[in-house]
Amino acid sequence: MTSEHHAADLLEDAAVAADEAVRVDDSLDEENTLKKDFVRKVREALEAGDDAEVYNLVEPLHPADIADLFELLEADERPALAKAITDLMGSEVFAELNDHVRELLVEALPAGEVADIAEQLDTDDAVAMLEDLDEDDQQAVLAEMEPEDRAVIEAALSYPEESAGRLMSRDFVAVPEHMTVGHLIDYLREGRDIANEFWEIFIVDARFHPIGTCALSWILRCPRSIALTDVMKRDQSLIPVDMDQEEVALRFQKYALISAAVVDADGRLVGQITVDDVVHIIQEEAGEDVLLLSGAGDGDINEPIRDSYISRVRWLVANLLTALLGATIISHFGGAIEKLVALAALSPMVASIGGNAGTQTMAVAVRALATNQLTRANTGRILLRELRVAMLNGVTVALLIGIATALFFANPLLGVVIGTAVVVNIITAGLAGVIVPVLFDRFDQDPAVASSVFVTMITDSMGFFAFLGLAVASGLV
Repeated sequence: MTSEHHAADLLEDAAVAADEAVRVDDSLDEENTLKKDFVRKVREALEAGDDAEVYNLVEPLHPADIADLFELLEADERPALAKAITDLMGSEVFAELNDHVRELLVEALPAGEVADIAEQLDTDDAVAMLEDLDEDDQQAVLAEMEPEDRAVIEAALSYPEESAGRLMSRDFVAVPEHMTVGHLIDYLREGRDIANEFWEIFIVDARFHPIGTCALSWILRCPRSIALTDVMKRDQSLIPVDMDQEEVALRFQKYALISAAVVDADGRLVGQITVDDVVHIIQEEAGEDVLLLSGAGDGDINEPIRDSYISRVRWLVANLLTALLGATIISHFGGAIEKLVALAALSPMVASIGGNAGTQTMAVAVRALATNQLTRANTGRILLRELRVAMLNGVTVALLIGIATALFFANPLLGVVIGTAVVVNIITAGLAGVIVPVLFDRFDQDPAVASSVFVTMITDSMGFFAFLGLAVASGLV
């Protein structure tokens, strides 16, 4: 091919790329989300059964944008979209799909098609796609896979959920310790069965135990005659195959890892975890803790309505039961409230302030537990710290609400009573906000799951009891 022809081909390719860029830009808004008009055009083409038009609209999109399109459509429209853009439904699209959307879509596709897609995916992505399927559907897909791929997926599925074994990829590069830099470079250039993407080389001994790592940048800068054992980094963060994914993420954060070796119970190298997988886990775990604090379950807008109902209603019922305790306390002071109606107006305020203070402290404690900042070694110090913060907050808020109440109701004693009750309740909230999550953690329960229910119960009950009890004890009523 002449240089002129080559240049012409390059220009033609550039023009096609530019045209596709314009078409993609037409479908995205300033926040890189799909425009409402674009989604409407796709939906209209689907309703008309015009698969060619659907394909033309979707073809320029990035796989991540195609995944977003599936999430924006109704559940009954997604199979039709998948059928219209079969050639575009590659592994990259499935890897980007929301878990609930992917599960429903996989269930709607024939087992053979799902198996073909799974074989294209990295191990961790293939496992994520298959792990939530019903046992029968899962076995049907595995039966359609090549024996080698099936064995790898089944091995990964044998590990506990949300463990390093499920998260790891088996596509890594490991070489024996006797190699030189030159031998390694030749191996990487000639090897056909090595991973497509990697940042570090794992050096292993005769038992396949990892003994060090070499970054690609080191390999490229070293003379060919240098032995790998002379340039490798011997200090490693080895990840046990059964380690929880949240602990894996914390280790990557703490030691600024790019990738890490995963080892089995015998110390043999079985996979690697890379930072791109960990970023996803960090986002997932952070969002999960926030949602658990509120009792909202997965909090996923693509989650089936029945699942959302079940995950939320149980905590609402729990809140209802704990609210009965507050109502019981109020009823006990019914006579005092009848004598001074202001008590009825002000008591919810005391409980609300305490509840907010407890939520603040609890959120800090849950986050500290999740990031290993709050441990057995410093629980006492953290508790004292939050107690001091609570005392300062309590005095500040008490002065404001006490003065305002005394002036508004022309009753100085009422101002003193409500101010004292606020101090007591905020201090109680500070203690409960730390102690409750810590106790859940000590009993190996997720502190984010039910802490809010118990902290709210404590602050509401103490708020009502302190305010109404002080009102009676002080002779206010």
